Amino acid sequence: MPFRLWERIQDWVLLIALLGLALGMLLSRNQPVVRGMRTVALEGVSWVEARFAWVGGYFRALEENQALREQNIELSSQVARSRSAQRENERLRRLLAVADTARYTLLPARIIAMDITQTYNLITLDVGSEDGVEVDMAVVDENGIIGKVVLTSPRYARVMPYMHPDFRVPATILPIGATGVVQWDFNYRHHLIMRYISRTERVLRGQLVVTSGYSGIFPAGYAVGYVDSLATQTGRNEMQIFLSPSSPIEKAEYVFVVRERPDPQRLTLEARQFR
Repeated sequence: MPFRLWERIQDWVLLIALLGLALGMLLSRNQPVVRGMRTVALEGVSWVEARFAWVGGYFRALEENQALREQNIELSSQVARSRSAQRENERLRRLLAVADTARYTLLPARIIAMDITQTYNLITLDVGSEDGVEVDMAVVDENGIIGKVVLTSPRYARVMPYMHPDFRVPATILPIGATGVVQWDFNYRHHLIMRYISRTERVLRGQLVVTSGYSGIFPAGYAVGYVDSLATQTGRNEMQIFLSPSSPIEKAEYVFVVRERPDPQRLTLEARQFR
């Protein structure tokens, strides 16, 4: 049995022994032939390394570029967050300034839901009846009017913005003092329309329009918009005035609920029909 095993592996053993002997001779002897072979081998290896050295540099450059891209993305994100925080801080400072100078009690609120993509648009605030919010309270921000409260729950309130076909607010054009009614029309989505202004009034583009205080909901003096253009109709003594809203709804984030409840007796009286 051992003899058969030796017959199987003797060729391999002999090969390994010869390879070991040859390797030992190469390492131990320093003959000119061996030195020449070493020189040629080293030159060949050096030539190959010189020709392909750029490959390693190429892959290192790719890795560095990827790292730089990731770093650039992170830095850009940090800059964007910083700018966003700065804008929010500036806006909050303006809101605080409005609250400090207001003649009425203002309740700060945040818009948590906004649907202004349709005709009957609505906004949701993070304050409700537990905070003293009631139906028909005005909603404003530091730039002007936003809308009025139409529905409340203990913790939330739904607001009809000025971008709603049922919204109306009496307003005055400054400095001429002409008074009319401002409303919204879906056909002129990004503008408000002021009606019932006589054609004889000297209305100019850029004039400020503010709440007149006649509505019982919005106190007088809150900005509504700026005169953008005028239109007249043949046979009518009234102008149709298009306004650019002073406070774009789509940019609103933080608002105030004006906690001045309209006098119920006045609302009841004004709602009665007189013949």
